[in-house]
Amino acid sequence: MSHASEARTSALDAVGDRVGATPGVSGDLFGVADALEANPAVRKALADPGLPTEARKGLAHQLFDGKVSAVAVEVLAEGSALRMSGGAALLAAIERQGIRAELRLAEQDGTLAEVEDELFRFGRLVQSDNALREAIAGRTVPLAHRQELVRGLLAGKAKESTVRLAERAVAARERTFDNTLTGYVTLAAQLRQRTVATVTVARPLSEEQVERLGAALGKQVGRPVAIQVVVDPDVVGGVRVTLGDEVIEGTVSGRLEQARRGLTH
Repeated sequence: MSHASEARTSALDAVGDRVGATPGVSGDLFGVADALEANPAVRKALADPGLPTEARKGLAHQLFDGKVSAVAVEVLAEGSALRMSGGAALLAAIERQGIRAELRLAEQDGTLAEVEDELFRFGRLVQSDNALREAIAGRTVPLAHRQELVRGLLAGKAKESTVRLAERAVAARERTFDNTLTGYVTLAAQLRQRTVATVTVARPLSEEQVERLGAALGKQVGRPVAIQVVVDPDVVGGVRVTLGDEVIEGTVSGRLEQARRGLTH
């Protein structure tokens, strides 16, 4: 992401934080995003740099006032004023604000950390089950049916914000369901002012071990870290840590693989 794009993203995040999150706002923003996706001409006009800023904001109000909440319209209007790089960028920005609105609701009721963990766990479950992954991601099945499947799997077992976001992720705006959920987890961690570290181990870690590892990683990277643990017997022993694009390999299997590569090159 370019510096200018990051600046626009931060500016719209600030708008979303200022107007606040109340029940229904995320659904309204998702509805706006869906409308933009279905109407290329509308999203192009709202992002058209050739139109004056006030004209773009006025168009947002003209199209959506009375159809969604005033908060959602304000976010769209302010987004259109930021001179996005195009209609697709504006659509992605509004989608992001819908996700953040739902996560802020969880933050307000003290369940954000749980929602973050539940989204991560559900993503791992789907990724590890080929049949389930195909049932959720297969484009031959109508989107509504796949979303209904996700709600059936999670309703009553996870926080309502987790259920709503997992349903939303089925649309897979970030190419795949797994990538989309990963993006949600990252946003949740950012709201908690943390960096996500995926830790792969051979056996489950105790709460104390997770806390110690989190403290050590936080000291190493210079910022708080949110630990997501993946148990994989194939790692043999040790630990593999993934921080963004960085992989810290400390597993027996990883060291064996590195040795094997050294012998074959």
